[in-house]
Amino acid sequence: MPIPDYQTLMLPLLRLAGDSQEHRFRDAIERLASEFSLTDEERGTMLPSGTAPLFDNRVGWARTYLKQAALIESQKRGFFHITPRGLELLSRNPLRIDNSTLEQYPEYLAFKLRRNEERFPSNIPQSKSTLNQSLQSTETSSDSTPEELFSQAYQRLRSNLEAELLEQVKAASPAFFERLVIDLLVAMGYGGSRQDAGRAIGRSGDGGIDGIIKEDKLGLDVIYVQAKRWEGTVGRPEIQKFAGALQGQRANKGVFITTSEFSKEAEEYAGVISSKIILITGALLSKLMVDHNVGVSPISRFELKRIDSDYFEGENV
Repeated sequence: MPIPDYQTLMLPLLRLAGDSQEHRFRDAIERLASEFSLTDEERGTMLPSGTAPLFDNRVGWARTYLKQAALIESQKRGFFHITPRGLELLSRNPLRIDNSTLEQYPEYLAFKLRRNEERFPSNIPQSKSTLNQSLQSTETSSDSTPEELFSQAYQRLRSNLEAELLEQVKAASPAFFERLVIDLLVAMGYGGSRQDAGRAIGRSGDGGIDGIIKEDKLGLDVIYVQAKRWEGTVGRPEIQKFAGALQGQRANKGVFITTSEFSKEAEEYAGVISSKIILITGALLSKLMVDHNVGVSPISRFELKRIDSDYFEGENV
């Protein structure tokens, strides 16, 4: 079954605490995972950011919202127990507890208002407003935790940026594209100095080779490069030609960069030959450019933080 969203987890979590005993949060996660019959694969699913398991994060946010509504409370780090208000809510035998249920409690409404004011302040600088607007547009997605919403908004902005960047690259001149390839490879740690890389790339190639670049700063090995702006799909014959050129140079490492994509046959061929040829599509090219700040520049930075449990060690023992 699909991994339950954090609102679906609210009622099972409150029921778990309905025995009025103190419960360890980590044990609650395991019990709920068993209750929903999650597979090992589902338990291993991570947040888009890769910072935590998705299910654990959703249980954590279910706990947070229940605490903000004063349905459960925590007097010791890593533990929680139900409150009289929580018991009263369970006594009504609700079919579901979600955000709309919690809105009957003033503590939750105050928390919700405070959170919205912090996330979407009216005086936010224009340079930082885009991500916040994107976050606000996904706020209606009731199945997502705040961390998931943040990741979704970031991924959408990132995808748009990569698409726009690739269009810019496709419209650039061949000479500019060669310089771009140099900048990217150097930013990724290849080519030694930029001067070395500039001499290596863009020379008249021999048999399908556009240039040679150092694999490391010492030049212990070299990588042969083919960089082509391409409108249609790059097929197997082009990869065969490049592989043959590598063999002619007694080389076994190559990178084929294009602004388009490769056919399935081309990818399969590159995967079975003895030479190691890395295929970089236009989509991957733009992704690498964003990763290494080539052709883009940061406009703002956001940090996600969590409570430092070690700092409070011993305080609530």
